[in-house]
Amino acid sequence: MIVMPLSLRSHCLQRLSSFRRLQTSSALRSEAGITNPADYCKDLVRKHDYEGYLTSQLYPKQFQGGYLALRAFYIELATVREAVSQTTLGQARLMFWRDAMKDIHNDKPPRHPIALAMYEATRDNHLSLYHFNRIIEAREQELHNQTHLTLESMTSHAESTSSTFLYLLLEMLKLPSSTLAHAASHLGVAQSLTTLIRALPFHASKGVMVIPAEITAKHNVNQQEIFSKGKSSHGLEDAVFELATVANDHLLTARDMFKESGGRVPPNAMPVFSAAIPVVSILSTLESVNFNVFNPSLQIRDWRLAWQVWRSYYKRTF
Repeated sequence: MIVMPLSLRSHCLQRLSSFRRLQTSSALRSEAGITNPADYCKDLVRKHDYEGYLTSQLYPKQFQGGYLALRAFYIELATVREAVSQTTLGQARLMFWRDAMKDIHNDKPPRHPIALAMYEATRDNHLSLYHFNRIIEAREQELHNQTHLTLESMTSHAESTSSTFLYLLLEMLKLPSSTLAHAASHLGVAQSLTTLIRALPFHASKGVMVIPAEITAKHNVNQQEIFSKGKSSHGLEDAVFELATVANDHLLTARDMFKESGGRVPPNAMPVFSAAIPVVSILSTLESVNFNVFNPSLQIRDWRLAWQVWRSYYKRTF
């Protein structure tokens, strides 16, 4: 018989107790979410994606639940990497969602608030399973490789996540248009790059550089110095400027797709393209602080954003 040392036994009991409390808390949240999946998704988006919550108000009433369910799904997957301590745990969570999407399409949604909300909100829309799986696969790749060597790799990942999410929204609104899809593709890349730029200080605190290596190498960015000191440098600002320029170029390309209509987006598609307004806001703030991503103003909620979103929606421009 193996006798466990008292100190080790005490440590294990403490870990077990913490795990059980976590399980209980998670179970209570899940049960509450299952009772009202739509409210669960709405609260999750409001808490974790203020900009996404703002634009949700622009969707027609019959599509708001669908948007919030899809956005909650997107947030759930985007936060897997930070939520788990081991790659295998992240893989298990993504496997759950891969199976859940099949079950939803087979009218057998699992008892998970987001899955139930997606089933209720999208069962009449026949959304492509391919798009869901593409997002899941891209998030799985993140578990194994958190950084990008090239801009091409980063752009490809953005197309598989942000752009693909916009494709789902166009599908939900029943807007099958190659012009809209092309514009959404570029907007998704711009959205993904600006989001990563703004989140650079957070990732740097975890020892991860989100700017592709080919760009940081070009500008002689000392990554270890950024990680240890947590502040900007001339080289980093140049690298951020280059990546922000790429994001802006994609934004301009998306706008160009609507040249023939005087730059005005079709009214029924404007809720989707309102996602561009936070991108414009972030890029404008970056420019005002000389591309210093550690400037606190980038992390402060812009009080003008709600007004800018509504103005853009009614003008049908971005």
